[in-house]
Amino acid sequence: MLKDKTIVKQQKKLKLRRRIRARIRGTAERPRLHVFKSNRYVYAQAIDDVSGRVLAAAATIEKAFREKSKDSKNKKACEVLGGLMALKLKDKGIRKVVFDRGIYPYHGKVKTLAEALRSQGVEF
Repeated sequence: MLKDKTIVKQQKKLKLRRRIRARIRGTAERPRLHVFKSNRYVYAQAIDDVSGRVLAAAATIEKAFREKSKDSKNKKACEVLGGLMALKLKDKGIRKVVFDRGIYPYHGKVKTLAEALRSQGVEF
């Protein structure tokens, strides 16, 4: 019996997501910085896994981002988003994070976002 290709893709992504999340945990002192890419936007969240709370979040859909950049999903947009997220983390007093790339490989937009965070002084 053949499975639908979309179901197989979803199962692969879920398996990969679970495998990565089994190794990565965030705390209040060093939260997990999770990256999610949709077809139109890129999102980043700093999450404390112990209490289950989002400490800071930034996305290319936000008004603050729209004032700085017109594009919403290219490398330049990810660079601006990294700077915006770094400012939000600094306001909360967070200097160190655990980077969670999710199911995405560490290149292209994800790498650009990470490098922008590092250039602003966030350590991981």
